[in-house]
Amino acid sequence: MRNKMEELGVTNMSNYMRKMLLDGYCVKVDTSSIREMAYLIRMCSNNLNQYAKKANGLGEIYESDIKDLQKRLDDIWSGTRELMRKFAAIK
Repeated sequence: MRNKMEELGVTNMSNYMRKMLLDGYCVKVDTSSIREMAYLIRMCSNNLNQYAKKANGLGEIYESDIKDLQKRLDDIWSGTRELMRKFAAIK
């Protein structure tokens, strides 16, 4: 039992036992992709705020800035679709 707990990264015996009794299984999910997506979204949000400040202050925005942001958002959506396919495949 301790080996299974270590494989799953569970350190609390009580939590492990409760989960096994209620569901009959424990699943370890690699959330590194989700953390990376959240980071990318924060970066795009920061850039969008900078562009908005520039537009409000100077009264203009640059097409290259908008295209860069669109590219980044397209990459994020692509990653999100792939992540959702992986989650949908979990049975």
